[in-house]
Amino acid sequence: MAYDLQEQEQLEELKAFWKRYGNFLMTLLTVVLLAFAAYRGWGWYQARQSAAASAVYEELRVAAAAKDPAKVSQVAGTLFEQYGGTIYAQMGALLAAKVHADAGDLEAAKPPLEWAASRGSDQEYAHLARIRLAGLLLDEKDYDAGLALLPMNEAGAFAAAYADRRGDLLFAQGKTDEARAAWQQALASLPPRSPLRAVVEIKLDALGGAGA
Repeated sequence: MAYDLQEQEQLEELKAFWKRYGNFLMTLLTVVLLAFAAYRGWGWYQARQSAAASAVYEELRVAAAAKDPAKVSQVAGTLFEQYGGTIYAQMGALLAAKVHADAGDLEAAKPPLEWAASRGSDQEYAHLARIRLAGLLLDEKDYDAGLALLPMNEAGAFAAAYADRRGDLLFAQGKTDEARAAWQQALASLPPRSPLRAVVEIKLDALGGAGA
């Protein structure tokens, strides 16, 4: 098929363009394809890790239900070492800590919470771990360490829970006015139907009321 003059000009322009930019475009295409393949591969890897972590977490739940602290520690260790990037690791940390605390072993309960608070990937579970760890430190009368875990400028959506636990720690130190202020802050941050409201109100009433 014969090309007319305009088609020949367009063909020459295309050849010139490809000669100038062809290598770059091929390289760019290769990079895009490799990035897409890596993204798909990472998604597959994460899904596989999540499924495996879920199975280990279920094993942990069984050990927790059987009240077997030794087995709980073993399975939780597997979660932390092999599946630390999944949410199941932090869930497992909270569960393992509860089992040990219920068994009266506060020393064994602290490391899982420390791991979830500092190394876990999910901030919500990290906040919960901080609050529970501060509760253990309250039981151990290590009040300053508990307070250090709960800086209000990092509390975010957990401001009320942070303030409430800070109030507990401050009250245990004999700092009644500061405890009242913390509980007032907690009460102001809580939604009207939060179950925690009644608990905080009882604490304030014990000090003579919110405005005392």
